[in-house]
Amino acid sequence: MSDDTRRRLEAVWRIEGPRITASVAKMTGDLGLAEDVTQEAVLEALAAWPGSGIPDNPGAWLTAVAKRRAIDAWRRRERLDERYAAIARTLDEASDDAWQPIDDDVLRLVFTACHPTLSRESQVALTLRVVAGLSTEEIARMLLTSVPTVQARITRAKKALAAARVPFETPDPSEWRARLGAVLGVVYLVFTEGYAATAGDRWVRPDLADEAIRLGRVVVGLLPREPEPLGLLALMEFQRSRFAARVDGSGMPVLLADQDRSRWDRGQIRRAVGLLARADAAAAARGTGRGPYALQAAIAQCHAVAASVAETDWARIVTLYEVLGRVAPNPVVELNRAVAVSMAQGPAEALPIVDALEESGALRGSHLVPSVRGELLAQLGRVDEARAELLTAAALCANAAQQRVLRGKAAALRAPDG
Repeated sequence: MSDDTRRRLEAVWRIEGPRITASVAKMTGDLGLAEDVTQEAVLEALAAWPGSGIPDNPGAWLTAVAKRRAIDAWRRRERLDERYAAIARTLDEASDDAWQPIDDDVLRLVFTACHPTLSRESQVALTLRVVAGLSTEEIARMLLTSVPTVQARITRAKKALAAARVPFETPDPSEWRARLGAVLGVVYLVFTEGYAATAGDRWVRPDLADEAIRLGRVVVGLLPREPEPLGLLALMEFQRSRFAARVDGSGMPVLLADQDRSRWDRGQIRRAVGLLARADAAAAARGTGRGPYALQAAIAQCHAVAASVAETDWARIVTLYEVLGRVAPNPVVELNRAVAVSMAQGPAEALPIVDALEESGALRGSHLVPSVRGELLAQLGRVDEARAELLTAAALCANAAQQRVLRGKAAALRAPDG
């Protein structure tokens, strides 16, 4: 297969993969089978397309092949008559005009993968695999765990869903809130991978970010008075508004301080401001404070409305991170608080926070701590230590674009008298 054909197949898979899996899962009622036959369809495309050419509608081609593979699997299981009858009923139902609470196969797939029969860890790993189409290596990096652990979680999740005979269907509205936390969590993880890819040559993946925003909008439509879906959607809109300025013409990352803020999408920022206001109103109506997503959205708003890094309200950001750390303790939140403290109070105040994180080992194996520590040490004039930390961060980072940025920073450091 030529490199061009392979790239086009990869692009089709990134865009259509979750929808193909969801479509087959809807037909079969078996998520594990759906993913297996979808992967088989990709393998068949690898064999067929170099000779026959890429079809006009590659997504439809892959879906048709996957469904044929599913039927073949049913034949092998000697359950064809029963499954055909199920398909017939599905087709009959599809012709009706009955209202469907979730008229979206991909979101239905998310709700299925987030079934309460699964642990939260398994819900997240399975959804990232079948909805975001991420590899086990990418998921492991996102979740700060090992590849075998991720593989085991996904395998157990599929077996658990099959054993419990969990149907691929719209859950009853009374069940939505029980699954909401997991659904929001995986939607945001999908967005996060689009915002800053954990691996590969690209720094941002707009396709993943936009799919996460689309799913977030559907969830908000389902639960318009729930504060946290509104907060999450506001957060994603704020962050997505900066994409045009986050990379240069060659795809290299552009850091916040160097971004051309005139390229930020002001319309998207206005939408995000409105969504956060709705989230705050919904929380106030319930007599509760901001949840984790609304707090992160409030932090993102501080950046979005500031004219420059220097004019950003860093003191407010520090306060918001302190609240977020109490509401949803997380080492990444603490690391981000350290960055905000360095901007508001100076690197000397921030370094002990980062050192404590390093000593705790909470982010061991991640490039995040050495990259931040290197920046702080450089600001303090401890050049040799800073260079070592930045090079360590580059070695731990799996994203090629970010590696180049970190190595470039290390190379640019000079001794105080140099």
